[in-house]
Amino acid sequence: MKIVIKNKSELPIYEQIEQQMKSQILDGIIKEDEQLPSIRQLARDLKISVITVTRAYNDLADEGFIISVAGKGYFTAPRDNELMRERMLFEMEDGLQKAVTNGRNAGLSDDEIVSALKKFMEE
Repeated sequence: MKIVIKNKSELPIYEQIEQQMKSQILDGIIKEDEQLPSIRQLARDLKISVITVTRAYNDLADEGFIISVAGKGYFTAPRDNELMRERMLFEMEDGLQKAVTNGRNAGLSDDEIVSALKKFMEE
């Protein structure tokens, strides 16, 4: 897992952590049931407050991306988790909407857009 904090970003640090972890979980970089660094360890690694990491982990847990196991730490939630599934569907729909909009802005017909989607699904 790699997290990069940008101090000049308009996003608060906890949101930067959340976004990067969500992206890595959805992309499969952080695997299902993978143990995450402890709150204190991630805070040390990133040279930030424990409170900031705690906020990010709590938000990720509330959204169903990670789970807390008492006495063991935080783990990536199983893929069959309903909250994770809903989030993945939302991300897919959002990406498809952007793709359709971009395709139409480029002057593509609906058939050409569907053909391009089918091509990606075959890969």
